[in-house]
Amino acid sequence: MNALDELKAKYLGGIAQAGDEAALEELRLAALGKKGEISLKMRELGQMSAEERQTTGAALNVLKSEIDAALRAKKAALADAALDARLAAEWLDVTLPGRPRPAGTIHPVSQVMDEVTAIFADMGFDVAEGPQIESDWYNFDALNIPPEHPARQEFDTFFMARDPADPRPPHVLRTHTSPVQIRAMEAKGAPIRVIAPGRVYRMDMDQTHAPMFHQVEGMAIGRDISMANLKWTLEEFCKAFFEVPNVELRFRASHFPFTEPSAEVDIRCSWEGGQLKIGEGDSWLEILGSGMMQPKVLAAGGIDPNEWQGFAFGMGIDRIAMLKYGIPDLRAFFESDLRWLKHYGFAPLDLPTVFGGLSK
Repeated sequence: MNALDELKAKYLGGIAQAGDEAALEELRLAALGKKGEISLKMRELGQMSAEERQTTGAALNVLKSEIDAALRAKKAALADAALDARLAAEWLDVTLPGRPRPAGTIHPVSQVMDEVTAIFADMGFDVAEGPQIESDWYNFDALNIPPEHPARQEFDTFFMARDPADPRPPHVLRTHTSPVQIRAMEAKGAPIRVIAPGRVYRMDMDQTHAPMFHQVEGMAIGRDISMANLKWTLEEFCKAFFEVPNVELRFRASHFPFTEPSAEVDIRCSWEGGQLKIGEGDSWLEILGSGMMQPKVLAAGGIDPNEWQGFAFGMGIDRIAMLKYGIPDLRAFFESDLRWLKHYGFAPLDLPTVFGGLSK
């Protein structure tokens, strides 16, 4: 056996016996590294005759290729063995049920806004939206709110900054969603039925008020719309929203600049052990304001009040959410943590309808 055969037997045998990649790397360096035995043999070719160089060089190249192939094959075999061992140790039973993941919940304000929208949609009302920063005209003038009205004073409304040299009235953060009704009348004309849910802003803050809260206002305009239509609409809404078979509403004469006549609406209820029950008892609870639309408001929306008439109403979404779900403090909507939301939150698509039951 010549020297090359001995090297071949030595390294191929070592490769076959290598137990891990570290041992395999040591063999590679010993054979094929810069100072490896085969590399040193390749350097000796320059000292040989042309005939010897040709014969020995070819043999060394064959040996180098065989060792390199053996190294690659052994490395692949070690990797396969390691993977097999890992799979055996880390097997997974795919028939096991999945790990439960915490589900998110819907905020009560979003839930109630969806409920209100679904109920009025069943009665044929569209949903209208508008900007939260409004012009003085849309927020006040178009709604027949005179300059001396308290709502137009700085202590009740958030006014936007305007250049002192600009004579125009400043824009405001809308104090109600009624401006959306004006925009809807301008865009669609009459007849029309819309609700306008959304955020509104007033400079107020206590247990039952917040500087930012949510309202839904609605209107229906037709040639023969009357207070009777308004009463039926609100009764059907309250039955569906509070999920009771019967309600009794009381209309008290009031004054709003944008309706004439105007009425505060109370609902019959009872308080037993601190628990509110709608539709029964000897107590009354105010829930919204309403009335027949003022002719000047119709005209501001581009509708002829001599041909058309309509009713309008408005209620606080936060307030009716508190009443229905027993939330004691309005500030909790904005200041509470995830524990509060977990208690009062809702699963998606849990919406009552005017036809009764829940829609899924």
